[in-house]
Amino acid sequence: MNVELQDDFSLHQALSLYLIDTLPLLDRASPDYPFDVLTLCEAIVEDPDQILRKQVDRLKTDKMAELRAAGVPYEERIAKLDEIEHPKPLREFLYETFNTFAAAHPWVEEENIRPKSIAREMYERYLSFAEYIRAYGLERSEGLLLRHLSQVWKVLAQTVPDGAKTDEVVEMEIYFRELIRGIDSSLLEEWERLRDPGFVAAELADKPARPAAVDLTRDVAAFRRLVRNAILGFLQDVSGRNWESAVSRLLTGEAALPAEGEPASDEARRIEAAFSAYLEERGRFRLDPEGRSTKHTHWAEDRDAGEWAVAQMLIDGEERNDWEARFAVLLAPSRAENRAVVRFVDVRSVGAM
Repeated sequence: MNVELQDDFSLHQALSLYLIDTLPLLDRASPDYPFDVLTLCEAIVEDPDQILRKQVDRLKTDKMAELRAAGVPYEERIAKLDEIEHPKPLREFLYETFNTFAAAHPWVEEENIRPKSIAREMYERYLSFAEYIRAYGLERSEGLLLRHLSQVWKVLAQTVPDGAKTDEVVEMEIYFRELIRGIDSSLLEEWERLRDPGFVAAELADKPARPAAVDLTRDVAAFRRLVRNAILGFLQDVSGRNWESAVSRLLTGEAALPAEGEPASDEARRIEAAFSAYLEERGRFRLDPEGRSTKHTHWAEDRDAGEWAVAQMLIDGEERNDWEARFAVLLAPSRAENRAVVRFVDVRSVGAM
């Protein structure tokens, strides 16, 4: 179609052309650009209504508690709750640009833009699939969530032109590819069977795969993105004081909490102790676009030694930025397991020996 487009470029959503037309209107220099690209992708796929209702239920529960604490009369509380909708990032921008697009393209007819924030919320909070399921009580809708994430990833990977992808957008694409790849495909297959009784599993093309024979460490840029995804997911768990989840994030690539009542593991206690000095002195660290910026990840790559040393600067609220978390990337296990195998080393002030 065009030499500037990726080989697997696809317009498989009805509003894919709207996405192509609207991407150039985003501010590429904004730190929110990757999130806004994701919002555009998410807005052109169908609504997973069950998940959106769960989001509204959570917002209503939180709002009711807030209004009750503020002493707002019951009738007024109910009226305010009726106004709550699921989160819609870039709401006005999406509606305005879509109306302009629809006016110039009469074939749009009944199609409409659908602002929502499911994939975006997961990426902003670096939540694993299991964590998102727990957060909203979606145990009976796992297949629906997986299907939604697969659709969004497919738009991000195949419809967003490579020319519109910054390094941060590519890193986000890899995040969803790895998240989806690590989930049991039977969930997605079961959901497709519910929608189409004649579905055959071999026809499933939504789930990304990575050839087992490929040495993923050879492509240094791509491997670095995998490493950063592992580190940032780990730090998201640390930020939430989810020590056991932080442990499993690096060991398995998928966060999982221990059974209720189980004692903390030795590694969880080590991580908690390592971060205690930082948390006491600097408080929380930021994981907003600035906190995730690639400029704060520092690499010491030594293939002959069999591992890389990585230091992730911790961006604090006062922007002193004088502490770092250190990690070791194990190259041989990464090749063997076909994923980034990362080990947490310690947390220390910058320059400390």
